[in-house]
Amino acid sequence: MDDKSYTRITSGIILLVLIVLAFFLIKPFLLSMILAFILAFIFRPLYMRLNKKVKSKGLSATIICIFLLILIVIPVWFLTPILVNQSIQIFVASQDLDLVTPLKQLLPQLFETEVVSSSITTALYSFITKITNSTMNAFSNLLLNFPTLFLQFLVVLFVFFFSLKDGEALVDYIKSLLPFSKEIEKRLFKSTNDITYSVLYGQVVLGVLQGLLVGVGLFLFGVDNALFLTLLACLAGILPIIGTAVIWIPVVIYLLISNQIGAFFGVLIFGLASTIFESIIKPAFVAKRTNVNSAIILIGMVGGIFFLGALGTVIGPLILAYLLIILDLYRDKKIPGAIIEPEKS
Repeated sequence: MDDKSYTRITSGIILLVLIVLAFFLIKPFLLSMILAFILAFIFRPLYMRLNKKVKSKGLSATIICIFLLILIVIPVWFLTPILVNQSIQIFVASQDLDLVTPLKQLLPQLFETEVVSSSITTALYSFITKITNSTMNAFSNLLLNFPTLFLQFLVVLFVFFFSLKDGEALVDYIKSLLPFSKEIEKRLFKSTNDITYSVLYGQVVLGVLQGLLVGVGLFLFGVDNALFLTLLACLAGILPIIGTAVIWIPVVIYLLISNQIGAFFGVLIFGLASTIFESIIKPAFVAKRTNVNSAIILIGMVGGIFFLGALGTVIGPLILAYLLIILDLYRDKKIPGAIIEPEKS
């Protein structure tokens, strides 16, 4: 073995060891860093506009960070006690909720025998109890793990600041590490930017707006625990195919059963408006960008939740989409439109 080969192998081993050590070093904060990059992508258009007026990258990034801080801290500070209280109220109310009687009226054939009726009743109440318990446990864990979450938030804020300020230099550095030609690099970053835009704005941001639209109806017509239900609607709005209907339909059924006719029609109108928003406005919003198939997004979100937790709803679809981009570049062919629709001219 000559000196050049020995040096190359030794350097490779040292580099590999350092990469592994670096991974374990940042592993506790990896999801926080990814979240910071995602937030930087979302807020970058606002940062660019501000930087044109301020003419200072550091000051522009600082202003955006302060804005993000206000956007997060104030709602969390004021809304967390209300959400915890409403989740407890829903848990208590769910224990006394009579779902069997309306189901017997709608599907009497399922309750013909006592054994089947008892099994369905037990399953329903067990399902409701598990959902409410999981929600309450999630809020409890947030409070118990506050010191750790605070450190994670500081990491998010720190990485977010430098991602805005030095984003272009970071992209150039990543490009310098890629073993692709300039043409492939251009295609890779163009497709990556479009798909990230499609997932974040087309699914996450607009999904939250759908949930807020349902929430407006809940508040206007005085539905109990409207804030908590609005939060659930925002989370459901992010999920493709499922959407906010999984929240507002049970609510309107409950309002109809409880003979609140005015609230029933009111929430129904806002719920249908949210569904129309998903069917018409959302596709039109991302029409000029690469549009990832809803099935790919749904699989990525569900898998991401199991693998990475709540943040996986965003990271999961991006991982699958980026994989398809790399496969497309590797094959040097266009991906079939059934998986990813190409940019419309």
